[in-house]
Amino acid sequence: MNRVRAVFEKKDRAKYISHLDLNRCMLRIFRRSGLPIWYTEGYNPHPYYAFALALSLGFESSCEILDFNITDDEMSMEEIRDRLNEVMPEGMKIISVKPQRKKITEIAKAEYAVSLETADPEKLLADVKALMASDEILIEKKTKRGFKTVNIKPDTEIVKCSANDSALEIIMRLPAGTQTNYNPSLFLDSLKNAGSQPFSVKKICRTGILRADNKAFE
Repeated sequence: MNRVRAVFEKKDRAKYISHLDLNRCMLRIFRRSGLPIWYTEGYNPHPYYAFALALSLGFESSCEILDFNITDDEMSMEEIRDRLNEVMPEGMKIISVKPQRKKITEIAKAEYAVSLETADPEKLLADVKALMASDEILIEKKTKRGFKTVNIKPDTEIVKCSANDSALEIIMRLPAGTQTNYNPSLFLDSLKNAGSQPFSVKKICRTGILRADNKAFE
C-alpha cells in the first residue's frame, strides 16, 4: 500500500465549497479518477482520505493537504497527480503528490495572506501596529462548552504588513493543528474594535502550513 500526501489549491469559486461539501466532492473525484484507492475495512467500507486542516468557507488556499492510500505500489506520483487533475472541479488543482513522511501532529501553524480594502491604508497600518503593540488581544472563542475569553497576542505573528494605494496587505501566522487553531477573522474582529480606520476584507488566502520551526509541513 502506498501512503500518499497531495497538496492542492482551492481558489476562485472553489472557495465557496464548504468543508463538508469538500468531503463529498473528493469522494466523487476519487471515483472519477479511477485510482485504486484503499478502502477501510468493516461493515461499511469507504475510501480512506483525510484533510490536514479544515479551511473556513470563503477562504482561498494554495497549500491544502490531503492524505490517502493507493493499493498499487508501482503507480508513480506523477500519474496520481495527473489523473486527479483531469477530474478536479474549477478552482481546485493538485500541485504536488509525494509519499507521506511527517505526521499530521507536527503541524503547528498556518500562514495567511490577508488583503484589506480601506480609504486610508496608512492609517489602517498604524492601527495594526498599535494593536500588536498592546499588552493583549482578547477575543471570545467558541468551544464545546460555550465561549471563553482568550488572549491571542502571544500566538499572533505579523510577518509582513504593507500599505498600497487602496489596501493593506498582511502576512500573518497563527496556531493551527491538533491542539490550538486560531482563525485570522478573530484578529480582524479585534482590529475593527480597537482601530479607528474602517476596512473590508478583500481576500484571505492560506499560503502555508508549517511546523513549529516555521518550516513547511510536507
